[in-house]
Amino acid sequence: MRLKSHYFGFWMALVLVGCSCDSETPSNGNTNTVVPKLSIESVELFEGNEGFTNFDFIVSLSAKATEEVKVSYQIDEFSANNNDLQAEDGDLTFAVGEDEKVIRVQVVADTEKEGNEQFKVKLTNPVNAEISIGDAVGNIIDDDEFTDSQGVGYITPISYEGYDLVWNDEFIGTNINTNNWTHELGDHGWGNNELQNYTSHSDNSYLEDGKLIIQAQKESDGSYTSARIVTMNKQEFTFGRIDIRAIVPNGQGIWPALWMLGANFPEIGWPACGEMDIMEHVGFEPNKIHGTAHYGAPGQGFSYFKGDEYALPAGEVYQDEYHVFSLIWEENQIKWYMDDNLFYTFNVSDVDGENYPFNQDFFFIMNVAVGGNWPGNPDASTSFPQKMFVDYIRVFQKI
Repeated sequence: MRLKSHYFGFWMALVLVGCSCDSETPSNGNTNTVVPKLSIESVELFEGNEGFTNFDFIVSLSAKATEEVKVSYQIDEFSANNNDLQAEDGDLTFAVGEDEKVIRVQVVADTEKEGNEQFKVKLTNPVNAEISIGDAVGNIIDDDEFTDSQGVGYITPISYEGYDLVWNDEFIGTNINTNNWTHELGDHGWGNNELQNYTSHSDNSYLEDGKLIIQAQKESDGSYTSARIVTMNKQEFTFGRIDIRAIVPNGQGIWPALWMLGANFPEIGWPACGEMDIMEHVGFEPNKIHGTAHYGAPGQGFSYFKGDEYALPAGEVYQDEYHVFSLIWEENQIKWYMDDNLFYTFNVSDVDGENYPFNQDFFFIMNVAVGGNWPGNPDASTSFPQKMFVDYIRVFQKI
């Protein structure tokens, strides 16, 4: 953007699955033993309304065991809490000739609205094997919450090999976390001739069922209100992988954005501070999102910018379900992803001799604008309220 007391538990069971496969041998043709690699797959399922739902985590070896393989596992609650889960750690043993096991987690189904909840299964202490992918997410989708307009959609894990999770907000609770976020307020156009007045009112931004909701609405006097929240001076980062899972609204004149500004913005202004638009969506293009880098000299009233768009297949729109908008941000390079699909890469050489401001701390901004130079103003086709749902924001940095 230009400037812009219910009991919930589960018990664990192991389902032993044998698999007959050919032995793996080294490429040089000798018969030395190959140390197999262990991997575990994440699981995402609806919770269900009665009985139990089985979350089957497949643990596999890259080659069948030629000697007994053992590995331990542990359950981390993550956004679920001890009232949601009764976790039991355990061990797996692969007999000779086996290459797959299943850790079955039975989740208690109910009809209570709780929001989505996550837990993690982690592999540890392998014997006669190496761990390749050792973390998996169990994502419990609360089907008492979702409607057709809030589909399940894409999800990303809570861990990546070679990265630490250094900050996240899962938007659990009843109030927006003021240790992370500040509301920016005003109706002065925000440099783009926007129409909305940004407020801190609970009508415009709130938490519900484990989601942040930013709501733009038309008031009785014909004016528009919305919300814009920032992490400036609270959560600022240099480099890493950033994942934001969200549903974005559409409609003529609607302009949701998930973006970042350089932390030195108060000192040197825009565009010199740099801007990274992780996701912008202009509502008259319901199947497209944009990723953009903005830069320029101090005092310059406009920015140079470069980026690209990602279009969904015909008939699909971003408002229909959750998507994950990501950056992989490294020194002198930024990559934009939509649902883990790379669609744009920006390098230090792309600034064409201008200052490259992206190797420094940045802070996050989330907002839904109404009107403005790019999307144009709402018209008779635009319905209100318009809601952006944010499921999580996560920042990972290299170990």
